[in-house]
Amino acid sequence: MNGKQARRLAAIAGVLITISIFAGGFAEVYVPGKLLVASDPMATARNVAASAQLFRLSFLVYLIEALCDVTLTLIFYMLLRPVSQALSLLAAFFGLVSTATFATSELFYFMASVPVLDQAVQRQLSSDESALFIYSALTLYGYGGTIFMVFYGVAMAIKGHLFYRSAYFPKWLGALLLLAGASFIVKNVIAVALPQYDSDLLLAPTFVTMIALAVVLLFKSDYSRWNQ
Repeated sequence: MNGKQARRLAAIAGVLITISIFAGGFAEVYVPGKLLVASDPMATARNVAASAQLFRLSFLVYLIEALCDVTLTLIFYMLLRPVSQALSLLAAFFGLVSTATFATSELFYFMASVPVLDQAVQRQLSSDESALFIYSALTLYGYGGTIFMVFYGVAMAIKGHLFYRSAYFPKWLGALLLLAGASFIVKNVIAVALPQYDSDLLLAPTFVTMIALAVVLLFKSDYSRWNQ
């Protein structure tokens, strides 16, 4: 692969990251935050029932994000292979595991809509049982998305190391990726070992990092030092 091909791949990655930012914001932050009411199964069930199509749409948007993630795993492997083939492959493996584990969590998310949209299930559950089912499914989704963040964090940290070592990406971007990867790892450890101190603010560096990464990949045009 030459510098021109690397430039094309980077631009594709920039587009996919941009899609992932908006898809993740909608499907993993906005919709769950709108529907889940902490410690109130009945209110959560009412929200899901009132917004069943929005709920299903958010899952469809997640699938788009997951497709982007798998494709990005391959692209980053190809872009970072000249720095270290072994580490680039390791980052790809961790990335695929993180996508798979989060997909398992999303299964619980999808299950929360079953008592609302599946009439056969509706007939078997009382309103209280249905509310508890929905609330439990969404709660398990939340836990599942948090307790396996370490895989995503390690993948991002390795990519940060490779970005930093490369001759064709800015070192500050590698440093940001390392910081974002560390934030995922720290949040995972705190969520498991010290849940009373867990906070989504721990992931604040990630948002800035993903925007910076998308911008660099979309607009960086000089890959003359490719393979160096």
